[in-house]
Amino acid sequence: MSTFNILKREDVSTNNQAIFDNLNKALGFVPNLYATYANSDTALENYLTFTNAKTSLSAKEKEVVNLAVSQVNDCIYCLSAHTAIGKMNGFTDEQILELRAGFSSVNEKFDALAKLAKNITENRGKTDQDILENYFNAGYTKGNLIDTISLVGDKTISNYIHSTTQVPVDFPVAQPLELETI
Repeated sequence: MSTFNILKREDVSTNNQAIFDNLNKALGFVPNLYATYANSDTALENYLTFTNAKTSLSAKEKEVVNLAVSQVNDCIYCLSAHTAIGKMNGFTDEQILELRAGFSSVNEKFDALAKLAKNITENRGKTDQDILENYFNAGYTKGNLIDTISLVGDKTISNYIHSTTQVPVDFPVAQPLELETI
């Protein structure tokens, strides 16, 4: 298998160097997965534009989707990153494990959203109508649905890039999901 080395600033295009500089200013480092995107002269910028685009979903709702999708796709990198981000957004360890499993016992809207994101990912977009109806009954709109599906696609891209490249995880590694513990 080909090895993907973690690219440094001097290894990437001028455009990606500027993005690395901005990431360093904002985050204090360039996450390994973002550095992997920089193997392409355009993919990192395109991905960051897509992932940071306006959405009808709140930051917490985005993490609900990110965690459920990354669990279905078994991406330890994204599970680790979004566990850290989920905690920054106020989720507890137990809530994060539930969301990864595709439900929430403490929030009806998050429960409907996690179930939908999990179902869409597992069924590759062939969404179960009962789950979709539950999503709408929880107060989500058709616009929210389109934003949710877009976010499933966004996260799936990163999941696939990590699954293919296997770059090292540079976040605290997420614990395995053990359904009997939640």
